[in-house]
Amino acid sequence: MFKQLHFLLKEKRRERHLRFSIDTPYYKGLREDLGIHHIVVNDWDRGVDADQNVVLISVPSVLSPDLAPPGKHVLHAYTPGTEPFELWKGLDPRSAEYKKLKAERSEVIWRAVERALGSGFSRDKCDVKLVGTPLTHQRFLRRNRGTYGPAIQAGKETFPGHSTPIPQLYCCGDSTFPGIGVPAVAASGAIVANSLVSVSQHSELLDAIGI
Repeated sequence: MFKQLHFLLKEKRRERHLRFSIDTPYYKGLREDLGIHHIVVNDWDRGVDADQNVVLISVPSVLSPDLAPPGKHVLHAYTPGTEPFELWKGLDPRSAEYKKLKAERSEVIWRAVERALGSGFSRDKCDVKLVGTPLTHQRFLRRNRGTYGPAIQAGKETFPGHSTPIPQLYCCGDSTFPGIGVPAVAASGAIVANSLVSVSQHSELLDAIGI
């Protein structure tokens, strides 16, 4: 079984992420109605932006089994924009303090996954455990303060478009419309590709695929 625990930080929208795969023969007690998406809110009175209060969980292999090796599930869980970078700033990744903080800050995600998947899930049955933090994100993804894209306030700001003042230069990614996350980033690339194709080429493609 493979499990990764990632802490990813967004600028003003900070996140911790948990990714792992579940060896299904060992988890016969998993919910039979296990869906692709789950949301765990520990305390509604605290609000969805409170620290360590909300965990979002996705099990994409429920819909696409080929995303995981045979007999396994892939799961991704994260806290939506609540991880303060200040907790990690200046820590030595080789220190006992750093490792202790990783274990403490990951516990809320583990508990949420256990709650969503049911009593058949056991974290102890995961053979590989990899933990990342905002410092990991900062180092390997070269993002300022381990950020994971900008925070855009709905109704007041919008993500920028893809064109630039330089002819034939376009931008795509999590800092452009439609924003943060793999689906959004993929969509930004599709928008740019679409912008590079003429209307006549669009028509030819639609004719070719029978639309």
